[in-house]
Amino acid sequence: MTNRAFELLAERLPAFLPGHVWLAGAGPGDPRYLTLEVLDALGKADMVVHDALVSDEVMGFAPQAEVIYAGKRGGKPSTAQEDITLSLIRLARQGKRVLRLKGGDPFIFGRGGEEAEALAQAGIPFRILPGMTSALAALASTRIPATMRGMSKAITLATGHAAGEADDLDWAALARTGEPIVVYMGLKNLATITRLLIEGGRAAKTPAAIIMAATTKEERLLTATLGTLSSEAERQGFAAPALIVIGEIVRMRGLLVPKEAAG
Repeated sequence: MTNRAFELLAERLPAFLPGHVWLAGAGPGDPRYLTLEVLDALGKADMVVHDALVSDEVMGFAPQAEVIYAGKRGGKPSTAQEDITLSLIRLARQGKRVLRLKGGDPFIFGRGGEEAEALAQAGIPFRILPGMTSALAALASTRIPATMRGMSKAITLATGHAAGEADDLDWAALARTGEPIVVYMGLKNLATITRLLIEGGRAAKTPAAIIMAATTKEERLLTATLGTLSSEAERQGFAAPALIVIGEIVRMRGLLVPKEAAG
């Protein structure tokens, strides 16, 4: 994009006013997936409160800002959500331009809705800056189509962090749809998730994949079947952050990757 194009875009971008909070999505990892609106916000913010999936490369676009790390990672010391929300309100009341930056999209398993609700109740002006959600970016980067005519009519985005618990999803119901499922935050419960889906009627031979650290230099891809995915992930040392993909759409990768690259 030319400098003139940026200038024309800048005329349409809203002012980032003191005392405002912008809830923004940083995309799946690599800075090239930032939206132009979020990139503009990074250059204007006084404070950036970011989560664990926002890279140092992304933060390099906000050299003027004071940075607060507010990451939450399963099984590791994490900042309490209530403390994060209170910090956003406190900083806004101090007259700061506050950018709350999350991996992916703030409204897809990012607690953006909770934070927006708290800001509204506190009378803090805020905006939502959407980001490319990690599931769709990860599928595209690994050449797995999220939907495919004749193969899928819907796709489910699910969270797997509470798999097997009393208030968890009805995995059997998801299995019965026969449609693709993309699971966030499910790696530690992968064995439970695959078992529940198979018990719910999804065939063990269903194509499945894990996309680890999507779009970054650390990206890794594992393809297997629903029945073998958990054991293969353990054997190959896959770790979070990772997305689990279940469904016939995984099979399409074999047709979309050039033969010389597939080897």
